[in-house]
Amino acid sequence: MGVWINGRVLVRRRVSKVSKRTEWKYPEAIVDCEWLRDRIENPNIRIYDCTTYLNYTDEDPLKPYDVVSGRSQYEKGHIPKAAFLDLQRDLSDSSSPYKFTLPDYEKLAETIKNKGIGDPYHIILYSGNGIQWATRIWWMIYVLGYGKVSVLDGGFSEWQRLSLPIEYGSNMFAPANFEVHLNSKIFVGKDEVLSAIGNQKHCLINSLTEDIHLGLNPRYGRRGSIRRSVSIPFNGLLNTETGKLKRPEEVLEIYQSHAVFPDSRIISYCGGGIAASLDAFMLRQLGFEHLQIYDNSLSEWAMSEDLPMEIG
Repeated sequence: MGVWINGRVLVRRRVSKVSKRTEWKYPEAIVDCEWLRDRIENPNIRIYDCTTYLNYTDEDPLKPYDVVSGRSQYEKGHIPKAAFLDLQRDLSDSSSPYKFTLPDYEKLAETIKNKGIGDPYHIILYSGNGIQWATRIWWMIYVLGYGKVSVLDGGFSEWQRLSLPIEYGSNMFAPANFEVHLNSKIFVGKDEVLSAIGNQKHCLINSLTEDIHLGLNPRYGRRGSIRRSVSIPFNGLLNTETGKLKRPEEVLEIYQSHAVFPDSRIISYCGGGIAASLDAFMLRQLGFEHLQIYDNSLSEWAMSEDLPMEIG
């Protein structure tokens, strides 16, 4: 017999027992604080603080939050030698009505290069308030074809917890060599999501918190979630005490329990393509191959009455 899960019937598919030997497929894309501490003087490593803050508002669904750059906090203390990347000001489309829309790829590549990202450097990305800001920029660099990029597990909070050295002021890097090898299929828009809703081979993952998914929080205007999506909140992939990533076998079990399998074609979404980048990042680490991110997510979807949503 089959069972229904979020509008999909699953027939004779059983969640396999999770192996304790589950490992990240691309372990080089995740580094820990001790690893970075031991290599902080390596001239071929360039570190970037990606912190952005969201101050949530309840008055206007067209403006669910105010975006605040993390630059001022960065200048008050950061990992030694780190520069700062301002996601909204420098790496988003300023002409878009949404906060974090991906800019034109050619413009993005030029900005990335001028910020010092590219050959021959190993790029380390971190944030002071959740790894999802680092994974968002990780994907933005990834789609341009540069592979020597890692996120710092636990970010600046873990660095401080370990009482590692802190630097004040600001740093900048000279431009780097950057040869674009574009993968334009990762970030998608509403048309691709609409097509996925009616396709049983696709799985839509809502990376926002469960209260938004269930319609208990009207942050983005219309309540609820995109039709046929499953709720896998980004913060459930993290250790609640440290903010570090959960172990591979724990993360795999989360996805398996929601009937997300390696042969699924997955689109993750959230409010503006930030939290969704963490779900996509973790799925890639587990070896999932068919991954996409809905760039403007509910900031766009919930504002269009003709786009289907559901509650519960």
